[in-house]
Order: sequence, then structure tokens, then C-alpha cells
Amino acid sequence: MADPDGFELDPRLAADTRRVGDLPLSRVLLMDDARFPWLLLVPRRAGRVELDDLPRAERITLLDEIDLATRALRALVAPDKLNVATLGNVVAQLHVHVIARFRADAAWPRPVWGVGERVPYAPVEATKRIARLRDHLGLS
Repeated sequence: MADPDGFELDPRLAADTRRVGDLPLSRVLLMDDARFPWLLLVPRRAGRVELDDLPRAERITLLDEIDLATRALRALVAPDKLNVATLGNVVAQLHVHVIARFRADAAWPRPVWGVGERVPYAPVEATKRIARLRDHLGLS
């Protein structure tokens, strides 16, 4: 379903994630893979593919939202490293990956893509993780 401004979440992103909430610019999603604490920020702007498709003011807002997401993950899971990336090779819709990484995770030190099988969150764990994220992101 499209938002009034024409934004519609790519179905592939919707299928792999759980909605956390909306920041001023971005929809925040939790990747449904319990192996990696992993957020996606998707600017709610139709037709955007690259960062430079956003006006300068929105790029600054997105950077602030990335900062907020990294701080939330750092506070919640104390990662060894945070990976922040925009790729869009499979899903063109502009989205930013914010991934908490640990030296002991299944993919370390490689990228998380294509490593093993996804482990969906148990419903109770997903509800708890989303509630804690919402609190840290100021979405409560």
C-alpha cells in the first residue's frame, strides 16, 4: 500500500523484515534474521535509488537517522563493529543497512549477505527487540 506521497516499500524488503516504525524521513525495519542485529532505513520518498537522489536537507536528515540507528544498536547489543552500507544491487529502492557485527558472528569478517540460512526471530523475541529499538529510537 502506498503512502500519500507515493512511497511504497519494495515487496522484497517487506518480505524479509519487521517494521519498527517511522522516523521523520525513514521507515525503520528490522531484518528478520536473529543471527545479525540488522536495521534498514528506507527514506519514504518514491522513486529514490541513490543517496544523491535526495535533496541535500534530506541527505542530512538521513545521516542523522543513521547516527540514531547506530547508537541504538550500540546501546542494545554492544557490537564489535557497525557496518553501514547502501548497495541496492538487488533491490534498487534507496535503503541503508545498519548491521551490528561481532567477531564471533557467522559471517565475520566477511559481509553478512549469502552466509548460511536466515534464522527468523521467534515472535516473542521479535516483539521484545522491536520494543527496545522503538524506545532507543524515540518511537515509543
